Amino acid sequence: MNNFEYQQATTSVEAINLIENHDGSRFLAGGTNLIDLWKYNITNPTELIDINRIAELSEIRELENGGLRLGAGFKNADTAYHPVVEQKYPLLSKAILAGASAQIRNMASNGGNLLQRTRCYYFYDPEVPCNKRVPGSGCPAKEGYNRIHAILGASEHCIAVFPSDMCVALTALDAVVNVAGPEGNRSINFADFHRLPDDRPDLDNNLKPHELIVSIDLPEKGFAANYSYLKLRDRHSYAFALVSVATALELDGDTIKEARIALGGVAHKPWRSAEAEDFLRGKIANAESFALAADIILSGATGYGHNDFKIKLAKRAIVRNGLMALNPESQLPGAQPSA
Repeated sequence: MNNFEYQQATTSVEAINLIENHDGSRFLAGGTNLIDLWKYNITNPTELIDINRIAELSEIRELENGGLRLGAGFKNADTAYHPVVEQKYPLLSKAILAGASAQIRNMASNGGNLLQRTRCYYFYDPEVPCNKRVPGSGCPAKEGYNRIHAILGASEHCIAVFPSDMCVALTALDAVVNVAGPEGNRSINFADFHRLPDDRPDLDNNLKPHELIVSIDLPEKGFAANYSYLKLRDRHSYAFALVSVATALELDGDTIKEARIALGGVAHKPWRSAEAEDFLRGKIANAESFALAADIILSGATGYGHNDFKIKLAKRAIVRNGLMALNPESQLPGAQPSA
């Protein structure tokens, strides 16, 4: 039995004060990943601070600049089915609905989705070393069974991948994360929120101690006309991505004016290549262009044996998803992408 204290906060200031003054405290929203980590003895909080009654965390509202603010406490399912998200940011809606199960999406919060931890088997096994769990202990995945592991951005210390689907779409959409903490409020560009492992794989993101995610801002441009989210996994439901791709395009006829391509399941954070997106600008939107962009994105990709297949899989996924984005209706069951 792990005993713990429980408190409720009604404002972000109150929540931050509570967590700052109690060692071992954790924020509690949906708790879907927290319970997993607790069961496997990876975390053992001595106090839970329930943030579900903080009003500013539980709203979705349109911004004066034309964007949309997603409250960090708003549930994943409610976000995916929100009419403004469905109409203006369908890429995000599709990505959320590709993740987990309906039951988990009903409980999981937007802020918690950003903070979920890797599903690496070695991370969850206390009998083996893991630099992410115990820094300096080693990374058995490099020489072990590494089928689900990283092909991009890895380090000698860690080859784990980040599991979120929602965050892949948020990366492609250039979202911004708003946080509050003891030092005040600040905003973090989504590309800078998560970290690559380097020599500190135990740090998943760039939050400072005791900071609370308050909201996520989406820019005005939602790429609602040409988008696609593709998730390749071992089974259709309740499985994490081997490779996922979020593609958003702005087209002028058959010419690409702007392209966004973000990958999931391949690195310690959602992966995006500015060089590949710059290459696609002005190119004809076809399989050849997407294949050349894929080569740029995957130029530094490295397999570790069991996951070598991911490199070819990722290239094919990028091409296929680019073609699907030309006709979003091709994402309907049974439809085929345009040639």
